[in-house]
Amino acid sequence: QVQLVESGGGLVQAGDSLRLSCAASGRPFGSYTVGWFRQAPGKEREFVATITRSGGTTRYTDSVKGRFTISRDNAENTAYLQMNSLKPEDTAVYYCAADYAYWDRTITGANEYKFWGQGTQVTVSS
Repeated sequence: QVQLVESGGGLVQAGDSLRLSCAASGRPFGSYTVGWFRQAPGKEREFVATITRSGGTTRYTDSVKGRFTISRDNAENTAYLQMNSLKPEDTAVYYCAADYAYWDRTITGANEYKFWGQGTQVTVSS
């Protein structure tokens, strides 16, 4: 069992940056694959980024490649999503998710994650 708490959301202007944090407690964080998802009003939750338990491999959805960076600090039990060059279409509630990983793997499907945070709102004005 792992508990996740996101922070770092807010209201910014287009072109600005934000860094989201996902603080984990419970089981050793280094055993979990982590993902970031987002959900805009009236839309389905979508995959944003994922990182292996070691941090050695990352994957991104095409719309954020080159602008967002996922990272983790297992010693601090925290994962991050650095978001640069934000656009109004990035506006959404952002969720951190984790699932136990028996090997170093990325996970892009929301239904494969067992543990979720409560979400943090990111609003980008034009």
